[in-house]
Amino acid sequence: MVAEVLEHLAPSRGGVFVDCTVGLGGHAGALLEAGASRLIGLDRDLDALAMAREALTVFGDRVTLVHRDYRSLADLLDAHGVGPVDGVLVDLGVSSMQLDAPGRGFSFRRDEPLDMRMDRSSGATAADMLAAADDRTLADVIYELGEERHARRVARAIVEAGRTKRIETTGRLAEIVRRAIPRKGYSRIDPATRTFQAIRIWVNRELDGLDGFLTRAAERLAPGGRLVVITFHSLEDRVVKHTLRALQAVGAITIRTKRPQVPTEAEIERNSRARSAKLRAATR
Repeated sequence: MVAEVLEHLAPSRGGVFVDCTVGLGGHAGALLEAGASRLIGLDRDLDALAMAREALTVFGDRVTLVHRDYRSLADLLDAHGVGPVDGVLVDLGVSSMQLDAPGRGFSFRRDEPLDMRMDRSSGATAADMLAAADDRTLADVIYELGEERHARRVARAIVEAGRTKRIETTGRLAEIVRRAIPRKGYSRIDPATRTFQAIRIWVNRELDGLDGFLTRAAERLAPGGRLVVITFHSLEDRVVKHTLRALQAVGAITIRTKRPQVPTEAEIERNSRARSAKLRAATR
């Protein structure tokens, strides 16, 4: 949703912009080309940062890229001596690069090590966390983060299978989940989809502190500064919607999008994964 991001962030104003999930640098490059004076890019994924650094090298010292979690935005800006900024973008969720890259373990379409970490330099893998979880904890994770109605059945199957042999691969996990879910005719999505989403969100703590981050991001905006958030599932969008409404209620921001913007049909044709994207924007 590059066009929509540029519309709301309005980088032609110049100034300092922060891309909190810089990924491969697509949005960052568009902001710089459209007039941003300086861009600070954060990402948890070292592989993505390396690719972004190469893609954005043409912009020279107008770009600063840092290996950090977006929730550390305020500390990062303080450490770099950056005051109020003119725009903040956060594009949440897993990226196409992470889904497609072999060995990352985000997708059950290939049988590979069950990792799922966005930041492979630290933290427990999905395999580690499943090995340590009891069925009640795991059922709560799968139900709350995956909205899987068969969560208890799936959690029990995972824990029981793990007692026999540690679950180390995406293929084995997917097969355990598929066997645990009752099949009733054709299903548009693979039965393992919701469980994989839940475990990925759990491993990466994707919802932890999201509301606090949005509050701090709004506080770091200069008067007239813009905030844009792109979500890819209802759990994220719900947090973003309610947090922005609360910030507007106390006069911290003005919401620019009465309803979330969604991709055009043309964009969905180019990239089917954009189908579930929702964009919300606000002004300080």
